[in-house]
Amino acid sequence: MAAAYAVPRPSFLASRFVAVSAILLVILAVWYVGAIFLNTNAQNLFDARDGRTPTLRQFIESTWSQSKPRLPAPHQIAIELWNTTGEIALATKGTFVERVQKTLANRQGLFYHTSVTLSSTLLGFAMGTLLGIGLAVLVVHVASLDKSLMPWIVSSQTVPILAIAPMIIVVLAAVGITGLLPKALISTYLSFFPVTVGMVKGLRSPEPIHLDLMRTYNAGSAQIFSKLRWPASLPFLFVSMKVAIAASLVGAIVGELPTGAVAGLGARLLGGSYYGLTLQMWAALVAASLMAGILVAIVGFIERRVVRRMGLAR
Repeated sequence: MAAAYAVPRPSFLASRFVAVSAILLVILAVWYVGAIFLNTNAQNLFDARDGRTPTLRQFIESTWSQSKPRLPAPHQIAIELWNTTGEIALATKGTFVERVQKTLANRQGLFYHTSVTLSSTLLGFAMGTLLGIGLAVLVVHVASLDKSLMPWIVSSQTVPILAIAPMIIVVLAAVGITGLLPKALISTYLSFFPVTVGMVKGLRSPEPIHLDLMRTYNAGSAQIFSKLRWPASLPFLFVSMKVAIAASLVGAIVGELPTGAVAGLGARLLGGSYYGLTLQMWAALVAASLMAGILVAIVGFIERRVVRRMGLAR
């Protein structure tokens, strides 16, 4: 009888791995086909200039191997990533610590530019998270701020970041503040909003009966916050932090564009656009995507540890 009520285990074909792999293969196939079409005009000019009449296979392979393609093929981006990361790391001599230090300090490598962008991303994320939590606490506990401050918080996100970033950079440079802080402030501007909205929702998530029970026990506002509102808001906080850290990375990259920076993923994008180095641009974009995924995964890992430690795991 027990076997009759056993829940069937999902088959391999219905697993998440197969689903993700299938989507990835479709994306790669569309990407390769798109590279053929977008690079066709340039390849026709190259063949006419050199007097070649390639076969269809040779023509397709040529569209996937141009030095400055309009749309690079995925394997070209992978090679560019390896040349600017792994190859430089392997060529570095010394002890392990020395090799890491030299690799991160090599301005020709992508690790250096990634570390520059990562520093402003993390600083902006930290400031944005603290600001968002502080604003949420004020909005929840002060009724007048809920009606006056919250609309301004929402409307602040309607201003395009590309319009604000140059203003922040120029104003802070006028008072002698340059370097990491201006980029971090742009990241803060993008990251505080999801944290604020998520925390307001989380702090208000306890049911009225639970709040009444705390008041029955003569609990003060600080005790209600620490024992009820804060634990209830943690799931909302971590979800918001995942959005915020990705937004913070976008802010850090955007903050590097109007400064004419020579370091950072934004600088790689800017330099690639100036000189038509599409491989460099796409490698920087892929590196930014990978870094965003890693940062979100780290926040998710911390979330699981904290939630399990507080006994909130479902």
